[in-house]
Amino acid sequence: MNPITIKEKLARLRAGGKPRVLDLFAGCGGLSLGFQAAGFAPCAAVEFDTDAARSHGLNFHGGDPKHSKARDIITTHPEDLAAELELGPVATAVDVIVGGPPCQAFARVGRPKLREIDAHPLAFVHDSRAQLYLEYLRYVDAFQPLAVLVENVPDVLNHGGQNIAEEICEVLEEKGYISSYTLLNAAFYGVPQMRERMFLIAYRREVADRIIFPAPTHWLVLPQGYQGSRAVALKMLNASPLLKAHNYHEPPVADPRLAPAVTAEQAIGDLPPIFARDELRAGRLRRGARRFDLPVPYDPRRIPSAYAQLTRSWTSFEAPEDGLRDHVIRYLPRDYELFARLNPGDQYPQAWRQAMNMLAEKVAELRRQGRIVRKGSEEYVRLRDAIVPPYDAGKFPNKWRKMCCDQPARTLMAHLGKDSYSHIHYDSEQARTISVREAARLQSFPDGFVFCGTMNPAFRQIGNAVPPLMAKALATTIARTLSQQIDFGTQPRRRHEAAEHPSTPRRTHSISAVARLVQSASKHR
Repeated sequence: MNPITIKEKLARLRAGGKPRVLDLFAGCGGLSLGFQAAGFAPCAAVEFDTDAARSHGLNFHGGDPKHSKARDIITTHPEDLAAELELGPVATAVDVIVGGPPCQAFARVGRPKLREIDAHPLAFVHDSRAQLYLEYLRYVDAFQPLAVLVENVPDVLNHGGQNIAEEICEVLEEKGYISSYTLLNAAFYGVPQMRERMFLIAYRREVADRIIFPAPTHWLVLPQGYQGSRAVALKMLNASPLLKAHNYHEPPVADPRLAPAVTAEQAIGDLPPIFARDELRAGRLRRGARRFDLPVPYDPRRIPSAYAQLTRSWTSFEAPEDGLRDHVIRYLPRDYELFARLNPGDQYPQAWRQAMNMLAEKVAELRRQGRIVRKGSEEYVRLRDAIVPPYDAGKFPNKWRKMCCDQPARTLMAHLGKDSYSHIHYDSEQARTISVREAARLQSFPDGFVFCGTMNPAFRQIGNAVPPLMAKALATTIARTLSQQIDFGTQPRRRHEAAEHPSTPRRTHSISAVARLVQSASKHR
């Protein structure tokens, strides 16, 4: 990076300009929203999905067609993006890049291979798995951000025997950054959801000499399943001297004296109730796409919690005056009665057993009416199909789950776009899966945030997003680091100072010589 470029960017920030954020693999904008709430300015995004790109453009750029356009990062070059969105010269247009390249794009690519791919401009032709990772790095090269944030699933720490996060750090360090990564759970940061993710922060060496991750604001004892998942993800770390995780930081420790984690009931308990069985009997719930064209007013008898009030009053995304337009649910006529019978925390094996009990009750009722329904008969099969879900209870234990009202929700996933059985409402009277707006609340989106498309695309956008409150915590920490640099001036820090700081990972070997050899070999092919 040109030192003059660093000085120009820092001078702009010192003069009062907001740090400009480029969101790659942006989705509908969870990261953008959190950074905006922390005082950053989302200036551009790259997102492949049409509905998600429209959502991002609508919420952050007023629906400007240029910002609402779906873009493939492989075919959208940084210079073209900057020109199309009128961002100015590429090298000075952006201060921070955020996003998370899908890990599938570079799974099983070794460390030397990653550097070779990064160094060789045509290597992606020979190794398509690395395309998205390569493009992310090229955006870093082109826009020369002061800071970088990468988000991904915990499995990137042990993905096919590789620590992808460590490899990302090593490549970024060759580009002049210091970097570190850790695992953070959103429930410790005010999000009503136990969502564990890897976060990697990097700064230019001239800008910062240490990496700090946000301190937790809430307390929760995570279920054993989350602890086990973390153990699996961390298994690769320090497995051998060659694989040592030099850049890994232990997550900041939550204190039991902090406020309790936000519960599912605190998150969605004030929203208008939807009694699925009543809606079905009244004919208001039918098969077909769920569109967001009918407002659903808030119920004044339901008093919002402090968290719910936050989602209603989020600056620039205040609750709609005429009501919510995405408080819609799935058409699941077979299962509403079954949902009502489940206990909080029940999963698919319990649901299957309850369904078999319901089938036995129906057969007994017919017998009392003088109709004998023998097991295996055509009528029995018809009844079973109408009552019992078809999945093997031994193979799909986590497919269903009824939420607990007094705990944060379990992780919302992208497959909410296909089904939402993983999040059955805790209220047995309502007897249904969660609505789109309830999913948004559990992900910490404000009520005024608009999701484009119909129900399924909206669910998918929410499940794919980084919780905005989690993003805000990270953004606040990054903003604090940048502001310290502005206060201290632009004198580059000495590298040995960074190495001695307790928050900076210490390296026991250098990778520079290896990288130079690989780059040299690539250039002479």
